[in-house]
Amino acid sequence: MIIQITAPNLLVSGIRGAGIGEEWQTRCQPTKPDIGKSEHLARTSSRPSRRVKRLPAAPLDLVSPALAAARASTFPRLRYMGSKYRLVPRLAEVFAEVGGATALDAFSGSGVVSYTLKALGYAVTASDFLSFPTVIASATIANQGVQLSAADVARVTGPAVDGRDFIQRTFDGLYFDADDRAFLDSAWSHIDLLTGEKRALAIAALILAAAKKQPRGVFTFTDLRYDDGRRDLHLPLREHFAEAVDAYNAVVFDSGAQCQVKHSDVAELDPAGYDLVYLDPPYAPPRDDNCYIKRYHFLEGLSVYWEGLKILEHTATKKLEKRYTPFSYKHTVSDALLTTFERFADSAIVLSYSSNAVPDAETIERLLRSVKKRVEVRSVDHRYHFGTHAQAQRRRVAEYIFVAR
Repeated sequence: MIIQITAPNLLVSGIRGAGIGEEWQTRCQPTKPDIGKSEHLARTSSRPSRRVKRLPAAPLDLVSPALAAARASTFPRLRYMGSKYRLVPRLAEVFAEVGGATALDAFSGSGVVSYTLKALGYAVTASDFLSFPTVIASATIANQGVQLSAADVARVTGPAVDGRDFIQRTFDGLYFDADDRAFLDSAWSHIDLLTGEKRALAIAALILAAAKKQPRGVFTFTDLRYDDGRRDLHLPLREHFAEAVDAYNAVVFDSGAQCQVKHSDVAELDPAGYDLVYLDPPYAPPRDDNCYIKRYHFLEGLSVYWEGLKILEHTATKKLEKRYTPFSYKHTVSDALLTTFERFADSAIVLSYSSNAVPDAETIERLLRSVKKRVEVRSVDHRYHFGTHAQAQRRRVAEYIFVAR
């Protein structure tokens, strides 16, 4: 059975009311684990490899969904295919309803859902098989308090410390002008000297800057065919970077719960120890493709300065070699979903999926019921936006939220 839910209005970005801070101070300050929590951690960390019945998690005093969604509404917006920014309020309600203390976001993408889980008070593990989402998660999920200072920004935006010119040579005439490409090389000459959370923050800001400067945020074309005069398309990358640092600095906070980041395919993740697993895999389209590498190859390369990556030199966009995932194809996605459900059968599973993808909701519900006793399907009206201009095409679909316990 599918339950219809009316999508809420978007929360206004930048909400920072006193009530939010007060609730975090009283509910999310680090505390010494009590006996019950210690027993729970021992129970999940020492579980044998064979399937055993999962005991109920020690209850967690979660932050209210409304306050968590308000905090998440300030998260920097990366234009990312399938991003859940608009669905955060509904997802926060579902996560709070499911409860628990530990959560896995196995396809972290833009990072906003992992951040929502952190804002609720979960000990979050954010994972993605691409590099740039894991960098963003390292800067905002695992990072509990480190920010980039004005002096850090001045150094990164200042003169280069070496003569590197990889981006200038490789992408000559593509995406950005000569000054912007020189800045990216120069910025990386400084980022290479940073470590830990500051390095992650600087790279995340560079990624956001590049994505905002590129029309539609994708790198499938190389000209300015979508230039509608917006400020973002003409602001120098150096200034974009400084603004992106401010945006990421503003969302750094200590949740009081240990969070971590993994760079991993979902099939390689250890399933043990999660009360809640959130799955937002690539949606297999009935036509076309859902290749993230094709759309975001430049951001993927920029996140590691193309170290260890193979550029397809014969392509006009200088894209990267495609990485296989069974979630991308109609003939493999159902088996991939079932295998993933079986892998995390000991956890509560929350899955996002779209009505304009395959398989359909009834098939997914049947697959979930093969491993979970209680499955609920909630439908949220959603509208995908293609393009950045006022007349951009909007497509209305249903976004399904499957809750399996």
